[in-house]
Amino acid sequence: MAHQHKYDANGKQLCCTLEEKINMKTDKDSGCCTTHKEHKHSDDDGHDHDHSSGDQTTLQMFTPAIISFSLLLIAIGFDNYFPQTWFSGWVRIAWYIVAYVPVGFPVLKEAFESIRKGEIFSEFLLMCIATIGAFSIGQFPEGVAVMLFYAIGEIFQTLAVQRAKSNIKLLLDQRPDEATVLKENIAISKKASEITVGEIIQLKPGEKLALDGKLLSYNATFNTAALTGESKPDSKLKGETVLAGMINLNTVVQVEVTTAYTDSKLSKILEMVQEATAKKAPTELFIRKFAKIYTPIVVFLAIAICVLPMLFVDNYVFRDWLYRALVFLVISCPCALVISIPLGYFGGIGAASKNGILFKGSSFLDIMASIQVVVMDKTGTLTKGVFKVQKVVAVDVSEADLVKWVASLETKSTHPVGTAIIEHAKGKEKGATVTDVEEIAGHGLKGKVDGNEILAGNVKLMKKYNISYDAEIDNTPFTIIVIAINQKYAGYFLIADEIKEDAKQAIESLHKVNIKTVMLSGDKQAVVNAVAEELSIDLAHGDLLPENKVEKVQELKSQNLKIAFVGDGVNDAPVVALADAGIAMGGLGSDATIETADIVIQNDQPYKIFTAINIGKKTKQIVWQNIGLAFTVKAIVLVLGAGGLATMWEAVFADVGVALLAILNAVRIQRMKF
Repeated sequence: MAHQHKYDANGKQLCCTLEEKINMKTDKDSGCCTTHKEHKHSDDDGHDHDHSSGDQTTLQMFTPAIISFSLLLIAIGFDNYFPQTWFSGWVRIAWYIVAYVPVGFPVLKEAFESIRKGEIFSEFLLMCIATIGAFSIGQFPEGVAVMLFYAIGEIFQTLAVQRAKSNIKLLLDQRPDEATVLKENIAISKKASEITVGEIIQLKPGEKLALDGKLLSYNATFNTAALTGESKPDSKLKGETVLAGMINLNTVVQVEVTTAYTDSKLSKILEMVQEATAKKAPTELFIRKFAKIYTPIVVFLAIAICVLPMLFVDNYVFRDWLYRALVFLVISCPCALVISIPLGYFGGIGAASKNGILFKGSSFLDIMASIQVVVMDKTGTLTKGVFKVQKVVAVDVSEADLVKWVASLETKSTHPVGTAIIEHAKGKEKGATVTDVEEIAGHGLKGKVDGNEILAGNVKLMKKYNISYDAEIDNTPFTIIVIAINQKYAGYFLIADEIKEDAKQAIESLHKVNIKTVMLSGDKQAVVNAVAEELSIDLAHGDLLPENKVEKVQELKSQNLKIAFVGDGVNDAPVVALADAGIAMGGLGSDATIETADIVIQNDQPYKIFTAINIGKKTKQIVWQNIGLAFTVKAIVLVLGAGGLATMWEAVFADVGVALLAILNAVRIQRMKF
């Protein structure tokens, strides 16, 4: 992927590519990217292993462990069956040291590096003290075994993290480096990052679109899985928006670029997912802080277990109590917690992105797990936002003039209703002179068309300007755009929207898990009531301005309820920001709402709201299962170890065994069907 570094005023490099960000850390002093090997343990990292195994295969990663395991088995065999042979004395000690080095040296090195950076009490130090201590009292098999199984645990952690990152790397593969651009009907290959707005891209069947654009060909069919998580083909017509990452499925098509490479929807998705992995959940942050306090306490307790009994025990034997202290150290290593918990959240974010849902941080997985009320906008969220003009009523003006003037005014708006009126006009709006256009939030449009002052909007707009209109309009369960020309009522457009296919299923699923549903809309109450009744929504409010939506959400928050708000329009941005979890519909959604939102649903399906909540609940459940498992097993074996009833072998299970079980549990979420 093409990449240009950014620099500050002093020439210092400030950023790195998204690929580098995923596989590297950022140096806090320089702002530049450094590999894990160069920067493994910062204050913010808490516990951050080098899981970037580079180009190593799984076999290469396991090779040191296989060597140590083979040498250990041979040594144990000689110890048990041929104790009086050549395998004794210094030969035996040397053999165990050789078995220890392949798995022990990397950990010794890590411990040294941590101490050099001022992080004395790390799990690496615990493992080094425990294993070297075991060697010092002649427990060679246990010393090698502890380090061996610890190394195997680290490898499984690496593999688990790699699996968790696979969805992000898959996204990175969706954006091609180059594209075919037409210059005077000649096709030339050009770097995607150098293509400018307005250029024409030619896309062959099977090729991925590199930048967002507008379809110039009559029609085309695309695979949108990279953006939405859905492999169902999406048909587009001439003039419709197509996005970077979409794959052309049938004929050669042409696309006019409308967005710069770095501003494409896919670029924003990649940044959202990357940033999400850096934003920690409260549980994760607590565990990391806990581990920093817990580890030194464990070291001092181990010293106490070894030394203090000499003051109280008559037949005190230093070797026995040192062994108990070493067992205690092995058991108390916090690996299971500080690795499996972040991995659980990482898995949740990965599972969500695979389902077309982007969480902007693991903290929002926790929030979604505790949501009690889902508040939704109507248009574009529960309905398709694809309006059709069903009827035009003109009063004291010809229908042709009414359609022409209103459609001309609506060309200055981006609202789906305006688009429906323009489509209904079929080009009749062209040639009209439009001036002094003003968009009145929550009301409609005001402007001059061919010298006539036109008001086009809902009934609130008429009331605002004290213009009387046909009262029967208020009871019509359809969207009505009321028109006034030169301060006089001139008729209306009756427009119908269509409810999304999965909206009913989404509401039913939310009700099954005891989540209350509320709909807030700027549309009139009659239309809102009709939609709410069809979908069985608990509470519905219409005729709302953006500030009224904020008030309604504040009322719910005053009842100490956890609230998620789902919207797609720019007017929804304030209330999205106010909610505990702001959810944006990413396909039709405005950039302002997507930027403000905590969670983005890429394919605009309401059912994904329930999916997001379900993923949050499953992630939290797995995280707490791991916490419970680790604390329970370790507490039991810690007591047994301190009392001399547990050996190093039980300690290995309590540490590495529990860590592996927790990791397997954490990656389970990535295989779940939502």
